[in-house]
Amino acid sequence: MSTRPVATAHSIVGFVTCACLIIFYAAGEPFGAINDLGNALLGLLSLALAWLLRPASPVLVGLVALGAALTVAGTVLVLTGVTGFYLAGLWSSAGFGLIGVWLVGTSRRLRPTGMVAGVLMLLGLLGVPGIFMGIDDMDNAPVWTFVAGVSWAGTYLLFPAWSLRLARQNRPERIG
Repeated sequence: MSTRPVATAHSIVGFVTCACLIIFYAAGEPFGAINDLGNALLGLLSLALAWLLRPASPVLVGLVALGAALTVAGTVLVLTGVTGFYLAGLWSSAGFGLIGVWLVGTSRRLRPTGMVAGVLMLLGLLGVPGIFMGIDDMDNAPVWTFVAGVSWAGTYLLFPAWSLRLARQNRPERIG
């Protein structure tokens, strides 16, 4: 499989998922549910990209697989009503934090946008204690969980921009 279609789909899903979140806050459902599904799909497409761009270390691809699983778990938790959006968001942002580890490692050989996106995405890992504490009330959440929320700027804006640039390159499937 070629990198180009996966990278293109990744960028489109990322930007549309971000737009759905904005529209949800302005207009309501069904855009929240679409955003949630987009998070899971973005995580899975990130795994496909990691597989296609396999770095020398399979550990990084394993981290992406775990991260993708966490993004899907966050989606399942909120769509089934097991948790609210805040705790599910902590699950997903932790997943994208793990994906950010891969992106930082990969971007050393690709684009600086990916490096910055990956570093921002790493902030999602700050929410991991909130997962174990079951924090699901945004109004009473500790400040540090909001710092984890900054990771979404990397996930929804810079990571898809990096993917779009990757799609425009004629790059072989393997890097390194």
